[in-house]
Amino acid sequence: MTEPEFVSGQARKRVDSIRARRALAFVLVCLALGTGTAVAVDVVANPSVPDVALKRATAWAVFSMRLRTWSDGSPTTVFVLADSSPVHAEFSKTVLDTFPYQLRRAWDRLVFSGTGQAPIEVKSLAEMRDRIHATPGAVGYLPAGLLDKGVRIVRVE
Repeated sequence: MTEPEFVSGQARKRVDSIRARRALAFVLVCLALGTGTAVAVDVVANPSVPDVALKRATAWAVFSMRLRTWSDGSPTTVFVLADSSPVHAEFSKTVLDTFPYQLRRAWDRLVFSGTGQAPIEVKSLAEMRDRIHATPGAVGYLPAGLLDKGVRIVRVE
C-alpha cells in the first residue's frame, strides 16, 4: 500500500512504528501457536449415524447447525466444547478450517434471527463422549486418546 506524498516525516515514522508493532505481534502469535502441543481431534458420532465420511463443506454445515438431518433423514444432535477450549480451537482449525469465533457467529446468527439453535455445549470431553454414545444421531469431536466402542469416527475429506 502506498502512502500519499504529502505525509510528513513524523507521520511516516508513526506508520512505520505501527507496522513494526503489528509484525512483532504476528510473529509472537505464530510462535505461541507453534509451541503449543497440537492434539489430533477426530469427528465422532453415535453408531446410529449413517454417514461414515463427510466432505469438509458438509461437516461445516453440520457443525454450523445449517444441516439438521443426516442422509437418511434422521435428526442431527451436535455437541461442542466451550469456545475457550483448546480442543475446540484445534477442531475448528484443523477439521473445519475455520476459527471458533466464526462458528460462534454462525450459531448466534441462527439463534438471534429465530431460524435455528446453537449446538449443545458440554463441560468436558468425558461428558461429550457419554452424550454422543447415549444420543442417536449425535455428532461431536474427541481427541484420539478418548475414543471407545460407544462412538465411531466420521472421516472428513
